[in-house]
Amino acid sequence: MNHKERALLALNHQEADRVPLDLGATGQTGMQVSTVYALRQALKLDPPGTPVKVTEPFQMLGEIKEDLLDFLGADFIGMGGTKNFFGFENKDWKEWQTYDGTPVLVPGLFNTEPDEDGYLMQYPEGDRSAMPSAKMPKGGFYFDSIVRQPPLIEEELDPADNLEEFTLIADDQLEYMKRESIRLEKESDRAIVLSLPNMAFGDIALVPAPTLKNPKGIRDMEEWYISTVTRKDYIMEVFARQCDIALANLPKIFEAVGNRPTVAWVSGTDFGAQNNSFISPRTFRTMYKPFYSKINDWIHANTTWKTFIHSCGSIMPLIPDIIESGFDILNPVQISAANMDPNELKQRFGDRVVFWGGGIDTQRVLPFGTVAEVKEQVKRHMEIFGPGGGYVFNPIHNVQSKVPVENLIAMYETQREYGKY
Repeated sequence: MNHKERALLALNHQEADRVPLDLGATGQTGMQVSTVYALRQALKLDPPGTPVKVTEPFQMLGEIKEDLLDFLGADFIGMGGTKNFFGFENKDWKEWQTYDGTPVLVPGLFNTEPDEDGYLMQYPEGDRSAMPSAKMPKGGFYFDSIVRQPPLIEEELDPADNLEEFTLIADDQLEYMKRESIRLEKESDRAIVLSLPNMAFGDIALVPAPTLKNPKGIRDMEEWYISTVTRKDYIMEVFARQCDIALANLPKIFEAVGNRPTVAWVSGTDFGAQNNSFISPRTFRTMYKPFYSKINDWIHANTTWKTFIHSCGSIMPLIPDIIESGFDILNPVQISAANMDPNELKQRFGDRVVFWGGGIDTQRVLPFGTVAEVKEQVKRHMEIFGPGGGYVFNPIHNVQSKVPVENLIAMYETQREYGKY
């Protein structure tokens, strides 16, 4: 059984020869670059000092190369556009060193010079004449968005201002997606995960508009959340127009990539906090469900893609409506959050949605537990989520920095041992 065959069985709620594995197919299932480096060194995939590419600079995710996918037996491979979170292309690679001393390669427009206070700033489109849109503190591992909220004048607010970054997809991006999907299908038997652009409604990571030089509209995260109550009509108009743009883009994207992708990543909007959901089921039904349903309905009517939503936190009350919105896959399955018991998730929803994640707690067990604790939790979660298919193994969200490499190896060894049906 090859990787794609295994993946398809699991996505169709059938048991394959083993539970499929993902590492790095999406921006929420990857690994921080320093950890990628440590793992590659431990597995002797590179000579000491060989840099790892930073493919997603906001979260500082490292490139997951084919040799690492082969070593781990990963069944999926990711595909997106050419530009990163800050709006510049991943090209013209140059050497740099993270604050923990990891040798890396960063895109040419990635700023590597800290300011006088030690902050490393990043700029929209890499343009240093613009106001920076994110910063990493000295000694840090990730970037934080910089809120660049213009003064709000209520009567001048225009939903179009919150749509500047949501545009019809450019021809050069479509051509790239076509070439890349053909290349990946030809060179690999892994299932392709296509990241669809600009189809997540209210994704708070995008609200500050890190790609825009002069963002307008509501761009402060706190103000945005408040506005979902106090300016609901405004937010709904933003979503409606964004949905129209998404529905105009989908036929173009499908014409470019066809059914070569197996999975379509649609949304990374988080609806859960650690102890509860951000919103009520009623709010999800009225504000989000209508638009996600339109996108998922188009995809299911016109393609064979399985649709993927990422939503962190405690979201048990929202899952029925997420499923009814047409999502086939739920990630990251944050079993470390309140009311997210693995047994209850599997029993209530395991035949209706694919759980992609939930393999191990990345807040406590993976970074701070013993090897024995890592093995025990992976084994237990495989035994819960695996039966009957409908499960893809991945940790809860990205593997973070400074995770002991022995814990990483224990996680993947245990997944391999107990992933067989």
